[in-house]
Amino acid sequence: MITYVIDVPLSVLDLAPVARGATAGEALRHTTELARRTEELGYHRFWVAEHHNMPAIASSAPAVLIAHLAANTSTIRLGSGGVMLPNHAPLVVAEQFGTLEALHPGRIDLGIGRAPGTDQVTALALRRTMEGLSAEGFPRELADLMNYFSGDEPGPITATPGRGQSPAIWLLGSSRFSAQLAGLLGLPFSFAHHFSAQNTLPALALYRQSFRPSRWLEKPYVMVAVNAVCAETDERAEWLAGPAGLSFLKLRSGRPEPLATPEEAAAYPYTELERDFVAQRREGQATGSPETVGRQLGELLERTGADELMLTTMVYDVADRVRSFELIADRVAGGLTRNA
Repeated sequence: MITYVIDVPLSVLDLAPVARGATAGEALRHTTELARRTEELGYHRFWVAEHHNMPAIASSAPAVLIAHLAANTSTIRLGSGGVMLPNHAPLVVAEQFGTLEALHPGRIDLGIGRAPGTDQVTALALRRTMEGLSAEGFPRELADLMNYFSGDEPGPITATPGRGQSPAIWLLGSSRFSAQLAGLLGLPFSFAHHFSAQNTLPALALYRQSFRPSRWLEKPYVMVAVNAVCAETDERAEWLAGPAGLSFLKLRSGRPEPLATPEEAAAYPYTELERDFVAQRREGQATGSPETVGRQLGELLERTGADELMLTTMVYDVADRVRSFELIADRVAGGLTRNA
């Protein structure tokens, strides 16, 4: 087996994409296949994201999926990118991820997000009350969650599993709010550059300025999530990336659908405004041949000073998804270096 040298930690964010004509079960099996292969390739983490009421995404239950992935891998870290805390009671999250950590000690990451990851009607269906769904309630619920793991403020409820079995806790964000909170709490921070590129540099600057050393972290640690589609040629990569752009357009226009084929995406009758929307979403991401992707990821590292990159690859066919990660491990990763 080839041993890959990766100086900058590279990780994976997967949404279990459901392709048109496929089932959710097939999507989840493909995600499992990808987790196994990226473990072999030397990727550091494999995270899945919580989304709801989206026909193109099957990762609606991260804790359940992480348990399955952990049972089908042996070394790669598994985690949530993220669990959307407004959707859940903190005790439930503590028990779920305490269970995962108890079963797979030292391999579990709990990435926490502030957004609901869905529309407000679905968020209300998940939580069954408006309480906790506002941004103002997030810091309190995060503190409750962390206390279930630490037991710093003992109360009448003990999370079992949970107390004394804490996963690695991360804050996720696409704005300055979570960046500043992660800094003040001394937590590692993962920024969603893949859908909020214009906010990346201001948020990371605020995180580093706000950072206070903690029991979890002595100095700031930044992971940047970026869309990455790598193929043998730039033209092939652009072709493969078409369905992701169309899927995001459909989602933002309130018409979510399963992931289209590259042929369907290429034939779609975009308006000029729609083309501009898709092009804007692609800015600052990594799409192309290994040489092109290597240059783009290198520029991203230089701009952000990131300690780690998390790659997300939304393409129609699982073989193309796997191949993209293979090409990056084989022909890109060795040339990436962190800022001194």
